[in-house]
This record gives sequence, C-alpha cells and structure tokens, in this order.
Amino acid sequence: MIKGILFDKDGTLIDFSETFGPATAAVIRTLANGDMAIANRMASAVDFDLDEQTFANTSIIIAGTCADQAEVWGKIINRPDSEVLAGELDTLFARYATEFVTPFQETELVLDHLLGLGLLIGLGTNDSEIGARNQIEKMRFQSKFGFIAGYDSGHGAKPGPGMINAFAAHCRAAPGEIIMVGDSLHDMHAGRAAGALCVAVTTGMADGSTLAPHADHVLAGISGLPALIASITRN
Repeated sequence: MIKGILFDKDGTLIDFSETFGPATAAVIRTLANGDMAIANRMASAVDFDLDEQTFANTSIIIAGTCADQAEVWGKIINRPDSEVLAGELDTLFARYATEFVTPFQETELVLDHLLGLGLLIGLGTNDSEIGARNQIEKMRFQSKFGFIAGYDSGHGAKPGPGMINAFAAHCRAAPGEIIMVGDSLHDMHAGRAAGALCVAVTTGMADGSTLAPHADHVLAGISGLPALIASITRN
C-alpha cells in the first residue's frame, strides 16, 4: 500500500531552468558586486553559462546545497567564512528563486489528483526550507503539503535517507509505503537508502538512461504518476 509521496522540487514540480537560470544569474551578479570578471569566474566554477542562463549537467547548483556552493564561490570572492556565506546564499536564492519560480503546467492538477486519492504529499529538497516554503507559497500550493523539508531542516541532505525517513514517520508509514519522486541521482539514491519506492522523472537535467539503473520506474513527468499508482495498487 502506498501511503505518501515525497516530491523533490526543482526539476520535478517546478521547471528548474526557468526558475534557477535567472535566479542563479541574479545571485552571482549580486555577490560579484558589478565585477563581471568575478561574475564570470563564479559562473564557470559551477558550470553555468551566465549569458544564456543555462546549466551544464555537471553543475553543483542542480542537486547541491548552498553549503556546497559557498565552498566553491568563497574562494573566488575571498569569503572564507563558508558557513556565513552559505546563510547569505540561502537568503539570496530564497529571494530570487521565489521571484522566478515556474511550476510545470501539470503540477497543480497532479497534486490535487493524488490528494483526492487520500495520499499524503510531502516535499524534500536540497534547497533551504525557507526557500522551499517561499516558493510553495508563491505558487499557492501550501495547503497541499503537510510536510516540507530542506537540507537545513534537521534531517540531512539528499542523497542521505533522512528526509524520506522523516516523511515516513510523518505519514505513520514504513519507508516501503512511500514513493520518492525526483529528477536526479541524489533523489534516487536517497530513496534507495531509505527503502522507498523510487520514481524518476526526466523533466530535470538528467536523462532516462542515467536515472533508470537507480529507479524502480522512470516517467516522462509527474503526469504519469496517477496511472503508475493505479497499476501498483492493483498489483
């Protein structure tokens, strides 16, 4: 029996490129303080094209945390206080990603359908919790989520299993009664580590051939979830 679904956010419920492309460009320009040479170095260090506002698949922005980014950018902008810088990045990304947040067209309809089935819905992201909550509120989805966790919520970051285990406890369910839905290897590894059912979607930066060996199911997007869940519950 499936009791709950824990969603990744970026690339799964929202369009990562449309949201974090302009947000990352704004964060870089803010920290570079108008120095385009520094801005370009910062962009290159995280495999980001500042002019096109696009990411290479290797970018740490895709699945990393602000702590990861602070380690990289701190060396370029002479900010060795990585913990303080990470906090500043949390604030900047929370501001700009909320400004540019773009849900996929099907997101609200799918969430409402799943809630109508009596399933519990959660969000587990390597973004900060405040950033996630701000974006969920901007999209007016806050009533749909009974559980929201970021990398700083006390459960650890993905690919660790902490968020899935915490969500399972919230649902009063075993991890095997939870579906982890995400677009990255971090999501799949987190789900595997917890013992959840892993469903990958190819709406993010990773393709199906990359995700398939680590997932129980691969979908083109979350619109395929209702049919998949119907199939699982029939079996």
